[in-house]
Amino acid sequence: MIDAPSSTWFSASPHWHWLIVLYFILGALAGGTYFLSAMIDLAGRESDRRLARLGYFITLPLLVVIGVVLIVDLSRPDRFWHLLVANHTLLPMFKYWVPMSIGSWAVPLFSFFALLSCIAAFAEHRRPHWHLARRLRPPGVLGALVAIPGALLALVVTGYTGVMLSVLNRPVWSDTSLFGMLFLVSAVTMAAALLVLGARTMGWQSAAVGALQRICVWLLGVQILVLIALFISLGPAARGWLNVWGLVLAIGIAIGIVVPLVVAFSRRRHVSHGLPVAAALVLAGGFLVRTAIVFVPEVNAP
Repeated sequence: MIDAPSSTWFSASPHWHWLIVLYFILGALAGGTYFLSAMIDLAGRESDRRLARLGYFITLPLLVVIGVVLIVDLSRPDRFWHLLVANHTLLPMFKYWVPMSIGSWAVPLFSFFALLSCIAAFAEHRRPHWHLARRLRPPGVLGALVAIPGALLALVVTGYTGVMLSVLNRPVWSDTSLFGMLFLVSAVTMAAALLVLGARTMGWQSAAVGALQRICVWLLGVQILVLIALFISLGPAARGWLNVWGLVLAIGIAIGIVVPLVVAFSRRRHVSHGLPVAAALVLAGGFLVRTAIVFVPEVNAP
């Protein structure tokens, strides 16, 4: 417990645990990966389509695991449908002013578009005679009607958890509104690193791979700016990070942002050999940062 706690630190602790950490990680990867894959499909070249296809194949299994994790985490898993339907009227229930309600709808809707994109990618790769299924991917109007709303929902999934943290009236979380931005930027950064790592592992070279590397570097810089703004916005509440989870956060920033930036800006000729390692560090750093953010209120809770 730190001195002079925020006046908003009054509600009971949600007592989140590792299932929530897992959800935050997988949700970030699923949303960010689909968003980047959709952007590659919409704006990339024909030679980049296999990278987008890889992203779709990654996204759908992650969403399946996310669904299981969220249901298991409920105290009454058999009542998960209460998040979507009012139990007294059996009518759809959507509270646009509640981040959890937004997320409860965004995840299944996003999963629907991710499923369509995955079917289209599979048809293109393995079943070329599935003409209608192949049209679910851009270019084309039908493909755009899948990729664009899917990409927007993917961004909602990556960012709403951060917004939810800011409105839960918990220590540290409740004193800033920038967690949503941090989670969104971090998610796309991690997804770019994941796709680069996958492409490098398979020996792929394309314009999209190079673009993702540059995007990843720029977003790492944006993350630093968001983190600085976040800690400034916390004011005295920033002292809530002076514990073991603050140390975990610092380690996550160091290995997930600082070291990859050093590798990216290195002028040594053999720097390309370090790119897979840098991508892996971005993923590891994202895991540590989200873990610290989830658990720090448990230390500061009254």
